[in-house]
This record gives sequence, structure tokens and C-alpha cells, in this order.
Amino acid sequence: MRTPMVADAGVRQEPSTRRERVGWYFYDWANSAFPTTVLTVFLGPYLGSVAEAAADGHGRVYPLGIPVAAGSLFAYTVSLSVLLQVFVLPTIGAIADRSSRKKELLALLAYLGAAATVAMMFVTGGRYLLGAVLFLVANVAFGASNVVYYSFLPQLAGPDDRDRVSSVGWAIGYIGGGLLLALNLAALTIDPGGAGKATIARWSIVSAGLWWAGFTTLPLMRLRNRPAVAGEARGPVVIDGFRQLWHTLRELRAFPLTLFFLATYLIYNDGIQTVIAMASVYADKQLKLSQNVQVSTVLLVQFLAFAGALALGRLARRFGARKTILASLVLWTGVLVAAYGLPAHRPLAFVAMAVPLGIVLGGSQALSRSLFSQLIPNGKEAEYFGIYEISDKGTSWLGPLLFGLAYQLTGSYRAAIVSLVVFFVVGFAGLAAVPVRRAIVAAGNTPPRVL
Repeated sequence: MRTPMVADAGVRQEPSTRRERVGWYFYDWANSAFPTTVLTVFLGPYLGSVAEAAADGHGRVYPLGIPVAAGSLFAYTVSLSVLLQVFVLPTIGAIADRSSRKKELLALLAYLGAAATVAMMFVTGGRYLLGAVLFLVANVAFGASNVVYYSFLPQLAGPDDRDRVSSVGWAIGYIGGGLLLALNLAALTIDPGGAGKATIARWSIVSAGLWWAGFTTLPLMRLRNRPAVAGEARGPVVIDGFRQLWHTLRELRAFPLTLFFLATYLIYNDGIQTVIAMASVYADKQLKLSQNVQVSTVLLVQFLAFAGALALGRLARRFGARKTILASLVLWTGVLVAAYGLPAHRPLAFVAMAVPLGIVLGGSQALSRSLFSQLIPNGKEAEYFGIYEISDKGTSWLGPLLFGLAYQLTGSYRAAIVSLVVFFVVGFAGLAAVPVRRAIVAAGNTPPRVL
């Protein structure tokens, strides 16, 4: 079935098909293995263990001569990767908007990130620095590929369908990430050949890269390139990309409501991503839970998030995306407060806390993505999503920095986890203050019937 669309600026777009939308959904299926298996479960504890093996008597390692607590290395590496993305992602977005070959750009970035993830097989012994560098490459490529991927959304769905399409894509991503995680959990439980938990963790990370690369083939076969609404690049595409980025950053001042929403989103989603990335570290180091418990809980969250993304998508059709996101931020705050008081060595309490988290996880992110797509001027999708993606799947930076500093100053992971409440409180206040309908009209778009 074809869905004809008319661009908000009045230019008729080439209609999308169900086949193309299904292909788009499956890039979420492909790349969700990276945040789920790598970021959320295995890499934090594994890279921490590698760093601890190389640490001195004071528990510190010295990347580039800088003293770092081994337990803070992963958090600092995540933060550094996002600082790099601040420069890379908006530039990639500007290049994508000036090119009619988005699909090829998506392929380049996806396969680069997948290759860096597969190369984690060489992170053994005390090679913590190699692991950190490979993660930097993989996470930057992951974020950049999502910029291009998200920019297809306005081409595939009109204003009233965008919440649904975004929610379905996010839900399918959770199933894909959860399925690979289930296979890795089975390997961890069975331990074939007596390989040991560290070896299985390393090969689980590698499996995420293989999954990412393999399933990226389907969206590349089904997505279609379209003429660049902003016009083709004038001269070398990278130079033109920087030129266009500078123009867009200046143009943002003309859309203060879009800018305010973006700032608000970057705050609360930074908190979401930090909880996702640091949950395994908290469960391992503070709650003293086994990796089997951690992986089983994350797996439960994955499948709950699938249902939650679809359920919150339906709530958004009735009550509006903004109100639904605001309700989810209240629940996120409650989850963090509960996490602070969780007793150690109590896996059932940890699982009980994870249930509400799973329900709001997918929906709050999917609805934020679709809501932001309504606030973007026509033809600027990838550029604006380049800024948006600075704090999307696994790409938070202030949160990990705050988490790492709180631990380094207090020596307590409880203090580190509860410090993240500030992101949800500030994010709620900011989003509640955004006049969304006026912001959509100011960007030159048609508001959906329910907001």
C-alpha cells in the first residue's frame, strides 16, 4: 500500500510503501543489538575488568597519562564519545540533507560501527585503551548512522501517522536487540566448552557487531533514495556539509521553540541513556548481582519495552505525545529513587524495579523522536536529527560524566545513580513549558490532530 504525502512546504513527496516502511523498521532491529548487548550489558563490566587488570595499586589506569579510576573508565569513555559526536553528528546530518544518496551513507556508517564492534575480539588482557578506542569509533558511527536513519521518517509518514510509525520501529528494535541478548544469555548460562564468563562476554560483544552488519542488508535493499529537498551539494560534499551546518546553526535562532524543545530533550534523554548504560555497572558493583541476573533482567526489559512502545504510542493518539512523555518522566524519577534504596544480593527486588522501567523505556524515546520530527523545517531533517542524536541511543555525555564524578568523589554507586534524578526533573519542567502546537506551526509544518 502506498501512502501519498505532501511536504509541509507544499512540495509533493514521492509516496512511501509498506515494503519501504518495513525495511526502515528493520534498521532498528539491526542496530539495537549494539546498545542492548554492548552498552547495556557486557561492555561496561568487561571493559572495567580489563582496566582493573591493568590498574596500579591505587586502582587507577593512565590513558594518555591521565589518572582515571578503573571503575570510572567506561563512564568517561561514553562521555568522550558523545563529545566527539557533538562535532561529527550535525555535520553528517548536513551532508545527508545535501545528498540524494542517503542510503549509501547509511551503509558506510553502519558497517564502520559494526566493524569496530567486531574488532572488540582483540580486547584481552590489559588492553583497556584498545577497547576504549574501538568503542569511541563504534559509538560515533552508531550515532551518525541513526542521524541518517531518522531523517527518512518524515519521508515515510505524515503528521498524523508519525507517532505510530516511530513507535513500531522502536518496538521492533527492542525485539531484535532482545533476541540476540537471549542467545547470549543462553551461552552465558550453558558456558559451552567451559569458556568462562569473560570470554563469553567478549564474544557476545562481537556477536552484536555481526548482527548489526548482517541485518543492515534488509533496510539497504528496501529504502529508496530521494532527491535532496535542500538541493545537491555545491562542490566537495564535506566542505558543503560544514557550510550548511553553519547556516543551520545560525538558522536555529529563528526557531526558538524548536531549540527549546531540543535542549529539553537533550537533558531528559541524557538521563535515560545514562540509566541504560550504567545499569549493569550499578547491578554488578553495588548490588553484587551475577551477570546471569543482569542479562535476564535486561532481557525482560527489552520485551516489556516492545509492548510499552506500542502501548504509549496508542496513549499518544488519545492524549497527545507531549502529555504521554511527561507521564513517563514522572515514572523514570520514581525508578531512580527506588534504585537508590535497593538492597544488595536481592535479584527479585532488582527485577521488580525493572518492570516499570521497561514499560516507559521504548515509548518515551519513540514519541520524542516523532514529536521532534514535527518541529523540523522541511528539507532539514538530517541536520536537525544530527543535533538530536547527540543524546539518543547510548549517546549521553553529561549523565555518564556526572555518574563518574559522583562515584569518584563519594566511592558510592548509590550516590552516582540517584544523582541522575536531576535530568528528569529539569526535563519535565522544560517539556511542560513548550507550546508544542505553536512550535510546529512556527517550523512551517501542519500539527497532528492530537498533541
